Amino acid sequence: MASCRACDLRVLTAIVCGLLTTIVLGLGIWMTVLKIQRGKSTSSPSIPVGFCRNGGTWENGRCICPELWKGRRCTIANFCEKSTYENLTFDKIPVGKYGSSQQRCDKDTLNAGNPIATRLCNITIYGEIELQNVTKGNCNETLETLEKQIVNISTQSLNISTEAQILTSDVDRITPEGIISATRVVGQIFNSSRNALPEAKVIAVTTVSQLLDAGEEVFQEAAATASDNDDTFTTLIKQMEIYSTSSGNLSVVKPNVAVESMAFSSESTMESLNVRFSVKKGTSDYLLPGSTAVERDVDKLNPDGETELQILLSTSKSNTTACGFVVYQNNKLFQSKSFKAKSNFSQKVISSSTDKNNSQGASVDIVLKPKYDLKEFQLHSYACVYWNLLTKDWDTDGCHKNGSTDEFLYCHCNHTTNFAVLMSFKKKYKYPESLNTLSSVGCALSITGLALTIIFQIVTRNVRKTSVTWVLVSLCTSMLIFNLLFVFGIENSNKNLKKSNSSTNKPDSGRNEMLMQDTVDIQNPTCTVVAAFLHYFLLVTFTWTGLSAAQLYFLLIRTMKPLPQHFILFISLIGWGVPAVVVVVTVGIIFSQRGSQWELAYRQEEICWLAVSENNSLITSPLLWSFMIPITIILINNIVIFIIIIVKVIWNTNQNLTSTKKVSSLKKILSTLSITVVFGVTWILAYFMLIGNDDIRHIFNYMFCLFNTTQGLQIFILYTVKTKIFQREVSKMLKSLSQSKGRVRLLPSVACLRLRVRMYNMLRSFPALSERFRLLETSVIVEETTFSESDQADSSI
Repeated sequence: MASCRACDLRVLTAIVCGLLTTIVLGLGIWMTVLKIQRGKSTSSPSIPVGFCRNGGTWENGRCICPELWKGRRCTIANFCEKSTYENLTFDKIPVGKYGSSQQRCDKDTLNAGNPIATRLCNITIYGEIELQNVTKGNCNETLETLEKQIVNISTQSLNISTEAQILTSDVDRITPEGIISATRVVGQIFNSSRNALPEAKVIAVTTVSQLLDAGEEVFQEAAATASDNDDTFTTLIKQMEIYSTSSGNLSVVKPNVAVESMAFSSESTMESLNVRFSVKKGTSDYLLPGSTAVERDVDKLNPDGETELQILLSTSKSNTTACGFVVYQNNKLFQSKSFKAKSNFSQKVISSSTDKNNSQGASVDIVLKPKYDLKEFQLHSYACVYWNLLTKDWDTDGCHKNGSTDEFLYCHCNHTTNFAVLMSFKKKYKYPESLNTLSSVGCALSITGLALTIIFQIVTRNVRKTSVTWVLVSLCTSMLIFNLLFVFGIENSNKNLKKSNSSTNKPDSGRNEMLMQDTVDIQNPTCTVVAAFLHYFLLVTFTWTGLSAAQLYFLLIRTMKPLPQHFILFISLIGWGVPAVVVVVTVGIIFSQRGSQWELAYRQEEICWLAVSENNSLITSPLLWSFMIPITIILINNIVIFIIIIVKVIWNTNQNLTSTKKVSSLKKILSTLSITVVFGVTWILAYFMLIGNDDIRHIFNYMFCLFNTTQGLQIFILYTVKTKIFQREVSKMLKSLSQSKGRVRLLPSVACLRLRVRMYNMLRSFPALSERFRLLETSVIVEETTFSESDQADSSI
């Protein structure tokens, strides 16, 4: 009878486990098929593939062309073809730029490695592209030696300006010291007291444009090495302002700098002057000839779909004879100490000035069309600022916001100088959807299985070895807490905040407050704490799998040697303490490097988990150093011990030992699976998720999800359900339920007997019926006695 009950229990367990496995496998296959179909049915973009030619990219409703091409689809050439001159060879040169010769100065010259000559690719007034004459440089001249010749600018301005332009034509070779030297040279060329030739100043504008192609890091290092009293950048900015107002009617447009000057006739000096300067957007990120325009006698700003920047200068000073504008494509010359830029969106700077800058009543109105990646960023706020030459930083004094529209930002300032519209952006994070059905079901089953396993291990601890119980309970506890945190805390609550604010896309146009940085992140300390706990408990889980492997190695391989002294205390300190050290050190290092902005350097914004670096480089991310490397070491250790145990213990059949010959293949397979689950071997599937092929990666994604979200359920089945103690206790419980059901079935007959006794006593009270029921009297007494005894017996039970 007992064997039948045990057989029924095994069958019931097998059926339940089979159903659960079938359900989870079915969900995994179904989700994989849906994912692949969804990828195949993704709607194509509104712009067909290949619409932008020659390396152009589609951004904000138009093709952004590389500098060698222009036009609606980047199909119009914007360069001069390869050319040769004497023994010099030049590659393709973009219009408006100088090209460097392939031939370089010899290594025994001061200017070793720099180009020998340059050549300008220009566009005529008729729109024809043509090459200018070749300009050869001096290979024994450097920017440092040119700086020493500043005193000779009055007589050698053209030669010095040409040499500076040649020496800065290869921006990849410009050093921070070279930036400072070149800035000092061209600053003095623009200085009116030096009496440099007009041609030299035009070439100096080209040099400034070339300098602005150098890296932001080079300018930052140059600004850092310069002393506080060094006015190199400030002098150049100021001299370019003066140059723009003292050149008559001049227009110089270079790729990164444009200078526009306008002189007024003496008859109009008594009137109010309104001059509008416009910069039109083009098909590239550079300024092109014809992209700027100056208009006078206008009364307001008038931006249209082609406007990128526009400024209206208003002055009522009677002796104003000229005004000038300078526009810089980026703010590299304006190294701010208060505003930090993290994104690669260039902040344009525009200078507006008159020949009488101290005049009262001069003001400017500015309109700017922000240029940024609409798919990844959203404009959060902006500030109308000017460059304070005294503090060498941006300032808001005298400027205020003048409203904004869907396309443009408006500013007003009551003075003239160098202006900018500083902008801050919010990144549009792609928050993932909630946990899918497979993950939810797997985690729910794991949480239930882990909780039952912990309870079972603790309740039956007296019949088990303490060390084995403690290791398994610790492993299940850490895994249980991790699963609970994963289910209820992995999603960032900012996801809901994003949905509620999705309708408000306009930037803040209220108070004109100085911005500190160009990116804004919504802080979420709760998500950071969850990420830290997930980091900790997953490391704890893997550490305990490693300790479990070490313990089985001692128990199964080194059977003749006892466990080390204080083994439980030692592994407890390792299992719970070492991961805490890793997490604390990781957070401490990131905080020391990033300061108040450390959170998103530690965790992701999309989910509450460890971050990958901003440029998606795994090498510099905390995910690699504080998680992947430790668990890789543990997994390698576990796999080595797993192989040793499988080969030497489980699948080792010794014909001389009866115990090994009787072990069936099914038991060996179950033992192998048991060790596989506890050692976390299935986590090696995570490395296959790095495969580049999307379809293959999706398959491994769901295999990983299937095996690891149900890891707790697997532990419950293999380490609880399969144990004899659990089966014996379940058998007792089923037997008790069966007996209770049997007693319940007897209750109707007992009630019927009680009713018969009461009916008999009632009928005996009638004399006419007394004789008829007399023969029943003995049996009734017997029945009453039997009922009373049985009733007492039941009550005693």
